[in-house]
Amino acid sequence: MRTPPRTMRFIDASQAGALRALGRHQLGAIVSTLVDFATMILVVELLGLSPLIGTAIGAPCGAVSNFALGRAWVFKGHSGSASSQALRYALVSAASAGWNTLGEHAMHDAAKVEYVLARGIVAVAVSLLWNFPMQRLFVFHDDSAA
Repeated sequence: MRTPPRTMRFIDASQAGALRALGRHQLGAIVSTLVDFATMILVVELLGLSPLIGTAIGAPCGAVSNFALGRAWVFKGHSGSASSQALRYALVSAASAGWNTLGEHAMHDAAKVEYVLARGIVAVAVSLLWNFPMQRLFVFHDDSAA
């Protein structure tokens, strides 16, 4: 089968790599979100704390699993210093926790959406619009390739 001319291709190699990374990122996010949500639900249901507190506790638990997956598998970020990546990840993750908590407040407290559904909607938005771009371009970016 003939390869189509470059002008007829929909995506180039770098875009294909980004799409593969996005797919791995979303799978890693699912695993990390399970850790995050399970922790949140346990805090709310077993300890009787608010969904906002549950979100604030669950998010860092999910973040630890997400960093490990991001470094080892999603972005294959072994070439960079783990400590500098961890620091950058902590900054991005702190902002992500803030976005998730703010979104939970807006959807659950203000819009009265059930707290687990609200958290799911917010988590997907934050993952696609904040976490993936920041992890790809800032946290696990290979500076030696430039």
